[in-house]
Amino acid sequence: QVQLVESGGGLVQAGGSLRLSCAASGTIFSINAMGWYRQAPGKQRELVAISSGISTNYADSVKGRFTITRDNAKNTVYLEMSSLKPEDTAVYYCKALVSTAQDSPIYQYWGQGTQVTVSS
Repeated sequence: QVQLVESGGGLVQAGGSLRLSCAASGTIFSINAMGWYRQAPGKQRELVAISSGISTNYADSVKGRFTITRDNAKNTVYLEMSSLKPEDTAVYYCKALVSTAQDSPIYQYWGQGTQVTVSS
């Protein structure tokens, strides 16, 4: 079993910055990708940024403002968010694609979510 624990959410004024962290633990052989999604009230969950180690992809709405990084030694992914806007308000979820053993299937795991609120 794999657990993802997120931290770093909170309340910030528009134009401010926040840093989210997500640490994976448990039975991990390899992590193929780690990323961040968000879900605002009444909206579908959407991709924010994801890193496969080979490539990194961002939603158009966050390009130039958010940066995703990974610390593979710590099985941790970070999301540096700057120039935050009220429309960035959402619950942010971490996702990881994990193999638990050599030649095993890749499964996706989700964190519990962390609230980010940007006031105008």
